[in-house]
Amino acid sequence: LKLIDSGTFWYHPHWNAGEQLERGLKGVVIVDPPKKLPWSQDWVWLLDDWRLRRDGTIDPRFNTPHDLMHDGRWGNAATVNGQWKPEFVVRAGERIRLRLINGANARVFLPRFDGLQATVIAVDGRPVSTLFPLTEFILAPGNRIDLDLTIPATAAGRTFEVKDTFTRRAFPIASIEVEDGRVVETPAFEVPIAENDIPASLFEDATVAKTWDLDAIRGGPFGIGWSMNRKLWPNADRGDLPIHRPQRIIFNNSSGRLHPMHIHGSFFRVLERNGMPAVEPFTRDTVLVGPRESITIGLVPEHTGIWLTHCHIQSHAEAGMMTTVTVE
Repeated sequence: LKLIDSGTFWYHPHWNAGEQLERGLKGVVIVDPPKKLPWSQDWVWLLDDWRLRRDGTIDPRFNTPHDLMHDGRWGNAATVNGQWKPEFVVRAGERIRLRLINGANARVFLPRFDGLQATVIAVDGRPVSTLFPLTEFILAPGNRIDLDLTIPATAAGRTFEVKDTFTRRAFPIASIEVEDGRVVETPAFEVPIAENDIPASLFEDATVAKTWDLDAIRGGPFGIGWSMNRKLWPNADRGDLPIHRPQRIIFNNSSGRLHPMHIHGSFFRVLERNGMPAVEPFTRDTVLVGPRESITIGLVPEHTGIWLTHCHIQSHAEAGMMTTVTVE
C-alpha cells in the first residue's frame, strides 16, 4: 500500500450502509506527513448521530418511507467519538489540531466554537490554498475539516462550549475545559498550504463531461427511488473521464431535499453555484447540493479505474442515487 496524500480520512461499508453505519461500522484513518508539526495535542472528533428508542437501543427501522422521502435518517442523539457531550481538557496556551469528520448517516453539522478562534487548515483531507478563519462551514455527511485552535493564555479555568447550529435550535455537542493552572508556551510554526492546487483558471475552457440531474422517482428496492438522470443504481447513468485532463461536472438538484455528492478517487473544486462563480480556497471530495441548487465542479482525474459517485445520505444512495465514473 502506497500512501500518497497525508491528511484526515475515514472508512465505512458501501453495502447496506444505511444500517451498518448507523450501528457504528466506521472508522478514521490519519495519514501523517513525513515531518509532523509540534502540535500540543492532535484531536480527532468523529461526529455522528443516532436514532435511539426510549430504552437507549438503536431504532431498528431503517430506510423508512419518511426517511427516503426526506433528508435521510436523522437521529435524536448527537455524539463525538461515540460519547454524549464529551469534555476535552487543555491548558491555556496550547495549540490544538482538531480533525472534524461527519460520519453521520444523514445529519448535516454546522459547528460553532463559542469564545474561541479557529483557523481552517484542511478540507476533506487536503491542505487549503489559503488559511481562513472558521466562521461558518457546513459539514455534510462525508466532509472533514482540520482546524488550528489556540487556547488563549488568559483562558485558564474557563469552559468553552462547542455547538451545532445547522438546525433551528442549536445544541451542545462537546466542551473544551481549560485547566486552572499554569500557562504553557504556545508552539510557533507555520502550517503548510497547498500551492497551485487545481486553480479555478484551469477550467475556463474545460469540457462539461457530465451533467447529472438529481431527483426522486418511483421504483427501486423501496418503491421510492433517488435518481441520477432518472436512472437508479445498478442501472445508473455512468460517466467517462479522460485522465489528466480538466473536466467540468454539473450536479442539478431538481428536488427539494439535500444531496451531499461524493466522488471517490478524485478531489475537485467548486466553480459555480446556480450559475454564479464560487470562490473556495480549497478542494474537496464531497459537496452539499441544496434544494433546487445547481453546482458546477472542476476536476482533473489523477487515477485510472472505476470510481464510485453517490449521495452521501445513506438512504438516498441505497435508494438509487449512486453511479460510477470510469477514468481511462
